[in-house]
Amino acid sequence: MLLMPLWTKENKIFIVDQTQLPKTWSETEITTIEEMHYAIKTLMVRGAPAIGNAAAFGMYLGAKNSGFTDGDSLKDVLKQAGDYLATARPTAVNLFWAIGHMQHFADGLPKDADRDALLTALFTEAKAVLNRDIATCKAIGRHGAGLLKHCSGILTHCNAGALATGAYGTALAPIYTLLEQGIRPKVYSDETRPLLQGSRLTAYELQRSGADVVTICDNMAGYVMAQGKVQAVIVGADRIAANGDTANKIGTYSLGVLAKYHGIPLYIAAPFTTVDFDCIDGRGIPIEERKADEVRTFCGVQSAPIDIPVYNPAFDVTPNELITAIITENGVAYPPFAESLAQLKKA
Repeated sequence: MLLMPLWTKENKIFIVDQTQLPKTWSETEITTIEEMHYAIKTLMVRGAPAIGNAAAFGMYLGAKNSGFTDGDSLKDVLKQAGDYLATARPTAVNLFWAIGHMQHFADGLPKDADRDALLTALFTEAKAVLNRDIATCKAIGRHGAGLLKHCSGILTHCNAGALATGAYGTALAPIYTLLEQGIRPKVYSDETRPLLQGSRLTAYELQRSGADVVTICDNMAGYVMAQGKVQAVIVGADRIAANGDTANKIGTYSLGVLAKYHGIPLYIAAPFTTVDFDCIDGRGIPIEERKADEVRTFCGVQSAPIDIPVYNPAFDVTPNELITAIITENGVAYPPFAESLAQLKKA
């Protein structure tokens, strides 16, 4: 059974606190926009599509807990809510897409509708955002499975699985599709320092699904490639520039260089909303820098001098020349990406 990081029940919103995995499955009800902001910022909810889904419900909560009375005052409330949620994390474009989508949706609601009707419409639309993401992930799985079906070994980095989306995943969606087809490649899961999303989350969900998964340290990837153990690398994305340059979890750029050297394809799998056509290339992608203590400690234990200076970017940018293809729900884009992504946009 595939996992879901966010779901609703009787008009209530729940998340699984991914900072507690794999040791503890902890479900938390989110009742305010402040709680949703905190959940996104602290990585209780993480993964670009899941952040977008959470933001959609965060916008609803911002309205629900405000004093708006009609369509005009709702517009002002959602402007404030969007400005606030946008400060949670800077890199994942899905966050900003969801904020804008909910604001645009509200602009189309009847101005004379009463408060309850407007809130119901916002909640229903947030659920639609979540359901569309699940359908998107399934489509990515269908498009990507054909590229991976002949691989006996696949390497992935960070977590771009069910826990990072509505369900099913982006980079893991083709692997789940292959499992449904009776094809069971070995999946090498980078641990993904410093927060171990690969070993804590990817290995966790793949093992639960019955996949053949092996966890490796990040610095083992080149040696694993040299041994011929993997025939493809597939990762997710937090933002894709118009030319195909891709921001993903720190360490992805290194994998791209290693894959290129070893003649192994690097696939990016992401919903089309991750493509930022306003961003010409990777130089325009803002890179989040996180707290130093994430590097100074390992699983809560001090592992470096407590006052050592630390550089801790959460993402890096992989240039398009290292990317073999970008897999989206609209189809697969190949170089030159500026042309192929624009064509898929029209699809």
